[in-house]
Parts: sequence; structure tokens; C-alpha cells
Amino acid sequence: MEEQNNKNLILAMVLSAAVMIVWFVLFPPPEPTVDLAAPTATDLGVPVASTADPAAGAATDTAPAVPEAPRLAIDTAKLSGTISLLGGRIDDLSLKTYRETIEPGSDTVRLLAPVGENLAYYSVFGWLPGTGLAAGDVPDAMTEWTIAGGGTLAPGNPVSLRWENGKGLTFQREIVIDEDFMFTVTDRVDNSSAAAVTLQPYGIIARHGLPQLQNIFVVHEGAVQRNDGELLETDYSDIVDLAVDPREGLPAEVTESAVDGWIGFTDHYWMTSLIPEQGKPYKSVLKYVPASGIYQAEVRPAAVSLAAGASTTSTVRFFAGAKEWATIREYEREGGIPGFLDSIDWGWFFFLTKPIFAVLHWLNALIGNMGLAIIGLTFVLKIIVLPLAYKSYVSMARMKELQPEMEALKERAGEDRQKLQREMMQLYKDKKVNPAAGCLPILIQIPIFFALYKVIFVTIELRHAPFVGWLNDLSAPDPSSLFNLFGLLPWDAPVTGSLLHLLFIGVLPILLGASMWLQMKLNPAPTDPIQASIFAWMPWIFMFMLGGFASGLVVYWITNNTITFMQQYVIMRSHGHKPDLFGNIKSGFKKKEPAPVADKSKAKKK
Repeated sequence: MEEQNNKNLILAMVLSAAVMIVWFVLFPPPEPTVDLAAPTATDLGVPVASTADPAAGAATDTAPAVPEAPRLAIDTAKLSGTISLLGGRIDDLSLKTYRETIEPGSDTVRLLAPVGENLAYYSVFGWLPGTGLAAGDVPDAMTEWTIAGGGTLAPGNPVSLRWENGKGLTFQREIVIDEDFMFTVTDRVDNSSAAAVTLQPYGIIARHGLPQLQNIFVVHEGAVQRNDGELLETDYSDIVDLAVDPREGLPAEVTESAVDGWIGFTDHYWMTSLIPEQGKPYKSVLKYVPASGIYQAEVRPAAVSLAAGASTTSTVRFFAGAKEWATIREYEREGGIPGFLDSIDWGWFFFLTKPIFAVLHWLNALIGNMGLAIIGLTFVLKIIVLPLAYKSYVSMARMKELQPEMEALKERAGEDRQKLQREMMQLYKDKKVNPAAGCLPILIQIPIFFALYKVIFVTIELRHAPFVGWLNDLSAPDPSSLFNLFGLLPWDAPVTGSLLHLLFIGVLPILLGASMWLQMKLNPAPTDPIQASIFAWMPWIFMFMLGGFASGLVVYWITNNTITFMQQYVIMRSHGHKPDLFGNIKSGFKKKEPAPVADKSKAKKK
């Protein structure tokens, strides 16, 4: 019976190890990519200032991009930046509450940058000319607006812009910002001419060149959009490979939405999105400009026929900021943006990652420490799976009780393996014992482990989240190292992600290995030497395998091992089997005597 338990545990460990290996193959450490320089957009009315070959991954500037223009300041509790009056572009934005690194004095995260700077990234709003209008009759990316009202853009203090085409059309733009990351851009057109005109509003997010990517399968980076309830994610490479739109001669994809939707670009932690008025039809456009290496996401509400003396308005919201779960959820619930929370990449196990993060977020708000929240989440998850785990541990304990009967069966069956198998299965049936039950807790842990890894890696709430002491970023590996005796020696630890860092592991991986080792010592070592060797090495193999994972995940795994150890100990004691923990530990250090070799010649004489 003990042999069967050992086989179950080995099977579970082999499955876990296989999953880990596949994980490392699918999700290797991020590799830096070559940045593209900042070319300028031809389809936004800006002269081409550079050329770029996306396949080659390089670009060269040849001329200044756009002329200088007056700017309006942006100042909120979370954002700072400016708006260029040239095109009314929102093209300079920094996130006040987020820094590039955890080092003191690190620069704040710069999300948007104007044309002319490396990796320009901005939004532009305007009108497309229709019947009765030419290109210069409507404002575009090169239109210089005048200030009609307001000063610094801030919550409760909108700004107004104005432009007249000299032919009877007056364009007014009001820009409002809330306390988080949402701009509301309302464009109004008054037709004081004697003729009717047709025009179509638009909003554009333009991204010059390919940003530095994580290049990890676990997080989507590229375009993300929702169209009438359907979520679509498109990688940058797939944007380049879009079918050529015959109307524009560019790789483009046009999607018509009747009810709701939004479109934009998502990074690991940051996002920009255009949200047209919900409940009204519009077109979303995903486009790539090969000549200048520009990625574009657009929304185009329905065209408007504007009679003489009439006026019309169009409103598009523009999200630019951090993918904060609570903030985005509020925009979805209270702001009327269906499915906006899905802009966070919850992955294949979304049915696990969403509720897991919701509980983690609640615990963090309650406790005030994300590391303690992860420990609390582990207890919650263990309580949820406790009924199944209890049955499994009880089954394992009852199998130990059957060990004398199993030995008797082996004696009776002798070399008849089929007879032994039949009688063993009958014994399991009679005693209502499931020999495979021991694997269930480990198998349940695999999707939970993946879901929690996704949560820790993707959600911004874990980014730079401190725990205790040296653990100042739960989304990064443990920075301590045996290399300098955890900071006692006067030299720096190896850089995170390097080979030395993986070899000279930190405190958390060591605690992980120790917790796995103690858990295994609840049972005596198997008599089979191969099984015994696997048991002896498995904790230390996992220790190094998980050493490069996010420290928040390792905290979870250590807590899980500790709780599992206590559960198994209590359940085994309650069924009359007292684990000899210290005896099993001591036996592991004893030198094993070689098995006696049978004298085959004497055996034949008998």
C-alpha cells in the first residue's frame, strides 16, 4: 500500500515537473527588442520625416517632424503633461503615481510622447470631409487651434479650443479630464454657411515604431478591442500582416459595431483606448503604415449630414493610463463601457484569474500588505478545496491501514501479477478506497498555480508591491542571494534573471525547498531505490526551478506547502497513523546497507 502511495506522489511530482518545464519553454525570460525610431504619419497630414523597415527593426530620421506649437498643461493627482494646439493632440503624458523602477528618485512612467521624440505615441481627433467639403475645410492633425476657454486641464476645469475654416463652419472642442485616466473629447460643428455639408468624426491613437516588448506568452501586447460583445486581441506582428485595405492601400482591418465597443493599444501595465458613444454604430479601424512604421487604432462614428444653420456634436472618450483593476472596473460599471475590464489580459483561465484577483484585491485592501494578502488568499483557496483534499488524505491514510492485508495478498499471489492486481482492486472496492486519490490535490494545484502566476505577472497591483524587508517587489524574483550570504558579504548579489542569480538562490527558494522536503518526510522513504532517489532530489530541483519566479508566487507555494503539511499531519493522526517525522528524517541520513545477493546455485539445488 505504501508503494502505491509513493507511486501516486511520484506521478504527481512528475506531472508538476513536466508542467514547469513546459512553462519555461513557453514563457522564457523576456528578451530586449530593438526600438524603432519615431517616423511621422503621412495619413494624418504630417510630412514624412523618416523611413522604417519593420522587418529590419530600424529607422532613421531625416528631417524635423512637425513645427512647434503652443501647449496647454495637464495636471491631476495621477497625470501630468501637455496638449499641443497643433491638431489638439494629447501627446505628452506621464503617470505621477508610477515610477520606472523601485529605486528612490526613479523617473515617473512616461506614457505618451510627441512626434519628433523616440517612439512617439499620441491621440488625435478631427473630422473627415464628405459632400461639399475639401480636405482643408475640416480640422486635422496639422490644424492649429486657438484657446477659447480654460487654462490648465484638471478635474473640474475643462479646456475649450476653437477653429474656423473661413467658409462658414466653426469647430469647437471641449476636453474634460476626470480624477483617474479618462479624457472626454467633445467636438461641435456649427454650419453658418448657405449649403449643407457631410462630414465624419474620428479619433486616432498613433504609435510610431514598435515599443519594447516583454515578449512573454503570458501577457498580450498589441491592439485590444471589443466589438458588439466580442473581445479581439491582435499582436503587432499580426497588425503588420493585415490584409491591404483597397480604399487606402495600407494594411488595415475595418470592423463595424452596432451597439458597443472600444479599441486601443495595451502594454504590460499601461493602456490607451478610444471609446465612442455606446449604443450608436461606429467603425473601428486597425491600421499599419509601412512607409513610416506607424501602428494606428481608430474609431469613426457615423457620418453626419449637416444642414445650413444646423450644428452637431460628437463625443469620444480617451483612456490613457495604468490598468488598475478597480479603476477600470468603475469605468465598466459606472462609466457605461461594457467589457472594459477584459482589457486586462486574464488569459485562458479567466474563470479562475478573475475571482482570484478579486479576492486578492479585497484582502490587500483589508490587510494593507500584498504579501500578507497572498498568504491569506492561499488559506482561502485551501479552504475551498478542503473537502476534496480531506477525502484524498483520508483515502491515503486508509490505504496505510490496508498495508498488512496488501502484504498478505502479495504472499498469496506470489508471481501471479494478474491475480494480485484483481485481488488488490477487489480489496479497494470492498474497503471503499481510491488508490489514485492522492494525486488529486496536486492536480488541482496546477490550474490554480497557473492562474495565480497570471495574476501576479499581469496585474499592476503586484508591480513594485513590497512585502517585508528585502522583498520590495512581489512581481520580481527574490533579490537575495547565497552569492553574498544574503547581504552579509560586501558585494552585490547577481543581477535578477542572470545565470548566477538562478544558481545562487535567495531566501524564499530555500524556504520553498525546505517546506517541500518536510512535507515528503511525513511518510517513510520508499524501499525502491529509484523512487527513493526521486523523493530525495525533487524538493531541491523544484527549489532551483522556482527560484526565478516572481517572489509573490513563491510566497504562495511556501504557504501552500505549509498548510498541506499541517492538513496531512492532522488527518493522518485522526485515523490512527502517527507520522514519525523525525524518524523519517533521521533514516534519510543513514547509510543504506546493500541488499544481500541470493546464491542462485543453492536455490537451484533446492
